[in-house]
Amino acid sequence: MLALFDFLHDQPYVLLFAVVGAAFALGQVTVRGYGLGVTASAIVIGTAVSATASAWGVVLELDEFTKLLFYYLFMYAVGLRVGPAFVSGLKGDGIKFAALAVLCSVAGLLLSVGLARGLGLPPGAAPGILAGAMTMSSALGAAEQAIASGAWLPPDGFTAQQVSATLTLAYGVTYVWGTVGIILIVKYLPQMFGVDAVAAAREVEAKLGTVTDDTAGGVGWQPFSGRAYRLVNADTVGRTLGSLRAAFPEYRWLAVERAGTSLDAHDDLALVAGDVVMLFGATAALTEHIGLIGPEVTDAKALRQPLDRADVMVMNPAFVAQSVRDLRQRYGAALQVVALRRGGHPLPIGPDVRPQRGDVIDVIGPTAAVGALGRAAGTIARPSAATDLFVLSIGMVLGFLIGAVEVPIAGIPVGLGAAGGLLVSGVAVASLLGRFPLYPQTPTPARQLMEDLGLTVFVAIVGINVGADLLAQLSGTVAAKIFFAGFVVTTLPPILVWIAGAYGMKLNAAILMGATAGARSHSAPCREAADAVGSSVPWIGFSVGYAVSGVLLTVFGHVALLL
Repeated sequence: MLALFDFLHDQPYVLLFAVVGAAFALGQVTVRGYGLGVTASAIVIGTAVSATASAWGVVLELDEFTKLLFYYLFMYAVGLRVGPAFVSGLKGDGIKFAALAVLCSVAGLLLSVGLARGLGLPPGAAPGILAGAMTMSSALGAAEQAIASGAWLPPDGFTAQQVSATLTLAYGVTYVWGTVGIILIVKYLPQMFGVDAVAAAREVEAKLGTVTDDTAGGVGWQPFSGRAYRLVNADTVGRTLGSLRAAFPEYRWLAVERAGTSLDAHDDLALVAGDVVMLFGATAALTEHIGLIGPEVTDAKALRQPLDRADVMVMNPAFVAQSVRDLRQRYGAALQVVALRRGGHPLPIGPDVRPQRGDVIDVIGPTAAVGALGRAAGTIARPSAATDLFVLSIGMVLGFLIGAVEVPIAGIPVGLGAAGGLLVSGVAVASLLGRFPLYPQTPTPARQLMEDLGLTVFVAIVGINVGADLLAQLSGTVAAKIFFAGFVVTTLPPILVWIAGAYGMKLNAAILMGATAGARSHSAPCREAADAVGSSVPWIGFSVGYAVSGVLLTVFGHVALLL
């Protein structure tokens, strides 16, 4: 064993990526759907390996440059992720969701600091409790970065290494209930307050003109396909495509073939016996009116219609007033809206749903119709694996410059620091690219890699570097106090959010479930809420709060250390 630890001491990057790999493996393990996750696993494994090595007299440690490099990449990636939703949320109903996120984040900060002081916990406990109980690992990074950079100096009698060890201990002890607790709280909040969230979801769906996941037979929720039918039904012979489109809006009447010739499928075209008609739509809808036209045929020419599927990014402010019904009428009756995503999360679709700026509309239909919609809405985002390293580099440089700016307050220079500057830069770059797209930019897979690998490597190094000191900090009394504080910080803020949203803002219960999850910047409770009500309605309230709380809680990691 000693030889192994000596080898890891001499090969620190073997140690680092062994811990990262093990963290990803452990992070996938769940019990009834619940698990540590990759970030918490990295802390646990890194700390355990380092503490064990110290027991054999070997001190494992990695350099600060590597730690900060990956953390900075992570912070910039977070800014890219939350940027569009953060900016678009500062208007309309998004202000309510943003206000709930502020309430939750401030409550978490005050409770973490107040309980750490009241329970007599050592320095570093407050930001660790905040990061773990609110499951905001970037808050841990903000506090750790402040310690490492010297922006915050430990009080007399404590070293920076001891504070980091307390920070890591508090994060690890509170993270489990922070993850499991918020899922259970969001799921059962409606029952606690005597509200029928399922009925509330149906109310929103009825207003939007959409349907639930399990009963969907029309737009958006079922697999789509195209089929060809030969017209033999005498009741349909002579009818125009316009009248059929009005009577059967669930179908996209794409093409008509007559005597081997393809005809323009305009509204005034009257069908005659023997025509081959191509329909496109949800599979369930295509089988709902069997016999409307006649038998299905495998006419290769009729089925070989050029279709385009694309993600249309909404950027034009004048476009947001249009509903899904308006899109079909204006940009082609053959256009099918497959999905609508806000902040990367699905929203319920119905004829009366109105996309907002920053939303992504997944559409399929004739190439001309898709192109017209893309030009009117903003732009068509084609999948690309290329990353624009020029834009990425400019964004990183801008972040470091923003972080270097300091303003004297009461004679004390105050600034965002490199991490805060990169977060702001990421938000700004994402917002600008949303309005003036440059392709290729940083595609989602690349940004996700920066975020996942950056944070995991950072917390793994934190765990490795403090592992030896953690044993000296660990005691049953301290751990019990930290767990109690974490329990309160996890449990109380979402209840306050629910009370404010339900009684102060009169928000729909199903939407408020998503808003509560977003205020905690945690997607798992929103997924659980969507499953519980059998609808995607909770996602309506999620994205704005998710972005706002993600930024605030990250900054509050540093603030908690200062307080």
